[in-house]
Amino acid sequence: MEQRRLQGSIQSRYISMSVWTSPRRLVELAGQSLLKDEALAIAALELLPRELFPPLFTAAFDGRHSQTLKAMVQAWPFTCLPLGVLMKGQQLHLETFKAVLDGLDVLLAQEVRPRRWKLEVLDLRKNSHQDFWTVWSGNRASLYSFPEPEAAQPMRKKRKVDGLSTEAEQPFTPIEVLVDLSLKEGACDELFSYLMEKVKRQKNVLHLCCKKLKIFAMPMQNIKMILKMVQLDSIEDLEVTCTWKLPTLAKFSPYLGQMINLRRLLLSHIHASSSISPEKEEQYIAQFTSQFLSLQCLQAVYVDSLFFLRGRLDQLLRHVMNPLETLSVTNCRLSEGDVMHLSQSPNVGQLSVLSLSGVMLTDVSPEPLQALLERASATLQDLDFDECGIMDDQLLVLLPSLSHCTQLTTLSFCGNPISISVLENLLHHLIGLSNLTHVLYPVPLESYEDVRGTLHLGRLAYLHARLKELLCELGRPSMVWLSANPCPHCGDRTFYDPEPILCPCFMPN
Repeated sequence: MEQRRLQGSIQSRYISMSVWTSPRRLVELAGQSLLKDEALAIAALELLPRELFPPLFTAAFDGRHSQTLKAMVQAWPFTCLPLGVLMKGQQLHLETFKAVLDGLDVLLAQEVRPRRWKLEVLDLRKNSHQDFWTVWSGNRASLYSFPEPEAAQPMRKKRKVDGLSTEAEQPFTPIEVLVDLSLKEGACDELFSYLMEKVKRQKNVLHLCCKKLKIFAMPMQNIKMILKMVQLDSIEDLEVTCTWKLPTLAKFSPYLGQMINLRRLLLSHIHASSSISPEKEEQYIAQFTSQFLSLQCLQAVYVDSLFFLRGRLDQLLRHVMNPLETLSVTNCRLSEGDVMHLSQSPNVGQLSVLSLSGVMLTDVSPEPLQALLERASATLQDLDFDECGIMDDQLLVLLPSLSHCTQLTTLSFCGNPISISVLENLLHHLIGLSNLTHVLYPVPLESYEDVRGTLHLGRLAYLHARLKELLCELGRPSMVWLSANPCPHCGDRTFYDPEPILCPCFMPN
C-alpha cells in the first residue's frame, strides 16, 4: 500500500516526463516539488527511475538538502558520481559536502552492496564529465539512452563492472575519490581537511586517487603526510615547482618511485646544498635518478634549473625505460658529454617535442646536436633552441639535419647571435618542410648599432621585410616568421613583424 502511494506521488510529479515532449524546466520543477517533502523524496529513491537521479540530485545540491543528498549517494545508480562539476564556479557549502561524504560512510559500513547501488567512484575533479549534468534537456535524446559517466581510473587496474548489469548482491569493493591536488602553503581549506580525515579513517575502503598532482611551496612533512593517503599509482601528471635543495628531493624520491603510472613529470629549481659532502650528494642524486626505473609509462620529462644535471644527464636517461615523446631540459648547465649521451640515448628516437632553451651550447660541438636531430627527424614537431648561444658556424652544420625533420611545425631559436646571411640560408633549407608554419628567429646581428645591444629598428624592419619577401619568392608566404629578442632591461621578449611590439621599457613615460 505504501509502495503504491509512493509510486503515485512520483508519477504525479514526473508525469509526461518523456524527453521527447517535456522541457528541461519541467523536470527541474518536478524535482523541486518532490524535495519540498524531504522524507518522501528519500523514501521514493528506491522507486525513482535511474534517469531521474541526475536532475533530482542537482536540485538537492543547489537547494542544500543535506539529508536527501546523503540518501542519494547511497542509492546512486551509476558507477560514477561526478560531483566536481557541480562544485565548479561556486562556493561549496561545507554541510552539503559533508552530506555527500557521510552518504559514503553509510555505504561503506555495509558488508554487502545492495543490488541496485552501483557507486564505485566519487569524482571531485572540476574539469571532468563536463556534460553529465547538462545533457538532460527537453530536446535531447530519450531518457533511456542517458549516458553513464565513465568511472575514470587513469592507468589503474580497473574493475570491469557493467553499470546496468547483475541483480545479484556483490561483496563490497573500495570506493575511489578522484581529485586533482595542488599542494601549497595555506591551500588546505576546511573541505579538503574534512576529506582527508575521512580518507585517513577509512583508507582500506575509501581510496584517494589523483590523476594530476602539483606541488608548490609546502613543508616536506606536510607533503609526505598527504602522499601517504593518496593511491600513488593513480598519478599520471606530476609537477614539482619548488625551490628544493638536494636532500629534500631525496626525501621525496621514494614517493616518486611509487607513481608507476606516471606519464608526465615536471621538476624545477633544485639547488645545491653547501652542508653536504660530495659523497652524500652523489648518493642523493642516485637515489633520485634510480626512481625512473619504476616509471615505465613515462612519456614526457620537463626539467628546469637542476644544478646537478651537468655531467649526469646520462645517469638520468639510462634509467628511463621507454622512448620519450617530450624532452625539455631548460636553464641547466650541460657538458659536451651530456649532449653526446643525449644524441645516443635510445629514448630520443621518437621525440615530438625537444627543448634545450637556456642551455648554453656555444662551446659544444654541433655534431652531437646534428646526430640528435637526425635521430628524431621522423617524429619531431616542436623544436626550441632559444637562448642557447648557438653561433653561425654551429647553425650551418645543423641545417641539413633540420631539413630532414619532415614533421616539424614550430621552430624557435631566439636569442642566438645569428647573421642575416645564415638566416637566409636557414630559410632555404626549411622551405621544403610543408608542415612548418611558425619560425621564431633571433634579431639578426646586423640589426645592432653597437656591442651593448642597441637595436636599430629601421635596419631590423628592413631585414625582416627581406626575409618575408624571400618567403614569397619561394612560394611559402603563409609561413609565419617572427623575429624576437629579449629586452636588455627586463628580459621580456620583444617581437618584430616587421614593426616592434615593444615591452613597457621602451614606452615613453
